[in-house]
Amino acid sequence: MIDELYSAKLLKLAANLPRSGRLAAPDASAEKVAKLCGSRVVVDVKLEGDRVVDFAQDVKACALGQAAASVLGANVVGATASELDVAREQFRAMLKEGGSPPDGRFSDLAMLAPVKDYPARHASTLLAFEAVTEAVRTAQENQGRGRTTAAGAA
Repeated sequence: MIDELYSAKLLKLAANLPRSGRLAAPDASAEKVAKLCGSRVVVDVKLEGDRVVDFAQDVKACALGQAAASVLGANVVGATASELDVAREQFRAMLKEGGSPPDGRFSDLAMLAPVKDYPARHASTLLAFEAVTEAVRTAQENQGRGRTTAAGAA
């Protein structure tokens, strides 16, 4: 079963994390930590309306969390807030309830379906999607107030 979890494709994704680092002037940032294992993800976003136009991530996580962050980083620019919310909910349902994998631009998350059998890994695997949806929500709230927040220490 471990071989199914840590496939060559998953390990390749984990090793090649797109959009790694931090943005100089994000509209918002969010940090998420998995308490059980200490995995940590910080994301920065820039929005135009409700669409992500720039993104960066600082990921200190296990291979599963890194693979999910890799799928996110490769596909997040151009995504709308609602697309990200739907992807996060589909991803969570896939892991926690054995639901269908996310579709559309985040369909590569399907390779993480075997993680459903390892509940202790769910939190770290979901971190990047939890962080990006929070950052986008914060950026939208800030737009509504006419300001931006670059939470350098998220």
